[in-house]
Amino acid sequence: MHTKTDSDGTSLDTSWLPRSPRRPVYYVQSPSNHDVEKMSYGSSPTVSPPHLYYHCSPIHHSRESSTSRFSNSLKMPRSLSAWKHIRIDDRDGDDHDGDDDDEKDGGGGARKVRLYFIGLLFFVLLFTVFCLILWGASKAYKPEISVKSMVFENFYVQAGNDQTGVPTDMLSLNSTVKIHYRNPATFFAVHVTSTPLEIHYFQLKLASGQMKKFSQPRKSRRTVVTVVHSSQVPLYGGVPHLADAREHVNKVAVPLNLTFSLRSRAYILGRLVKSKFYNRVRCTVTLTGKKLGKPHNLTEACVYL
Repeated sequence: MHTKTDSDGTSLDTSWLPRSPRRPVYYVQSPSNHDVEKMSYGSSPTVSPPHLYYHCSPIHHSRESSTSRFSNSLKMPRSLSAWKHIRIDDRDGDDHDGDDDDEKDGGGGARKVRLYFIGLLFFVLLFTVFCLILWGASKAYKPEISVKSMVFENFYVQAGNDQTGVPTDMLSLNSTVKIHYRNPATFFAVHVTSTPLEIHYFQLKLASGQMKKFSQPRKSRRTVVTVVHSSQVPLYGGVPHLADAREHVNKVAVPLNLTFSLRSRAYILGRLVKSKFYNRVRCTVTLTGKKLGKPHNLTEACVYL
């Protein structure tokens, strides 16, 4: 007895095998480990002897390589349906991720719209408060008006007829009124207009005149001179003081009232913020024949409302 070496076993096994052409070995993927064990022996219908399995090195190496190959293949999907399930799951995950991204994008867009809307409201509120502050501050700068004097240039009383042919005394009067106007505002100019300046003897209007409109810059003043006159005004005996005016002009003394209103408009912030000031003026003056052509001081004779 001698010990068999690997070379002897190999040579003996090779000589024992039949001299027939070697059939190709096929490997079929199977979901079970039992089938893997069976396919590792080849495609021969007969079972090889046990000693072949133990001593044959090519078959042993092929078994090890096939086992490792199939063990790796078991980690991969075993069928087409499995691959389909994996691909569908991946696509579903991608769809869900896309939906989440869309939801995040939609939420971010709505949030931006809300922020813009809140910012716009805050700007409008702040601008409104600013305009109200300007408007309130402008009320402290009311224009200052002062009627300084009035001069009666001349007056004439003569007989005549009114428009309907009724005979009566007719009055013609010429006078000028001097007014001082001051704008104390520090940040806006004013545009000034006036109602007609009227001279009344109680309810009877004897003369009138229109002041020219003007614009007054900030922190400035001016003197406005307005002509108040009348021509052929029927008296109908309503002014008894003028009954003897044609013969005794120097003795004439007729108490009169001068009335008018001023409107001052201030455009503080364009036409968005504007302020208006109204001044009503009433002055008492006496028409005296001795003072024709001389100024009547009205500084203390006027009431400002």
